Amino acid sequence: MNHPPLLIDYSGPFLAGVDEVGRGPLVGAVVAAAVILDPNNPIEGLKDSKALSAEHRERLDSEIRRHALAFAIAEASALEVDELNIYHATHLAMRRAVDALAPQAEYLLVDGNRLPGHHLPGQAVVKGDARHPAIAAASILAKVARDCQMVALDARHPEYGFARHKGYPTAQHLAALERLGPLAEHRRSFAPVRACL
Repeated sequence: MNHPPLLIDYSGPFLAGVDEVGRGPLVGAVVAAAVILDPNNPIEGLKDSKALSAEHRERLDSEIRRHALAFAIAEASALEVDELNIYHATHLAMRRAVDALAPQAEYLLVDGNRLPGHHLPGQAVVKGDARHPAIAAASILAKVARDCQMVALDARHPEYGFARHKGYPTAQHLAALERLGPLAEHRRSFAPVRACL
């Protein structure tokens, strides 16, 4: 699908793409990343992390880490998701990622339809991970980081199948939740988890 070209009100080098992963899962943190790409060192093949295979994502993840001017990954925990709600927790994770950048960004391009309430100027870009390489890069770093967390959780609790479904409410996950009950890492404010408490 072709999107109209982005009109960006900033032409300097410190433009950060910002994206998150993990709004829909029933377990774990929501993870955000912010990336300032090097305009003189473009990375081939950057696109929405969901459109890439796991191997391709991991390969691009190391390229981004090697070649970006700056990148940062941050999160809001399952507890913060429960306390704030997923919308506010997502924006908190995004602000944390932006604040952790060194050098700091001067302008933000954020995937979605709202800015996360950061003091920096910027714009929200619907389907941004398919429309700007810096947002695509952020989506890749966030996805790889969150998937790693789910693989680690799977190693501690293999009976839930986190390595496969990454915490999303699949039939397998819902069945395990019903059979075994929620873990400390489950989001208690999400209806399928609440139903099992």
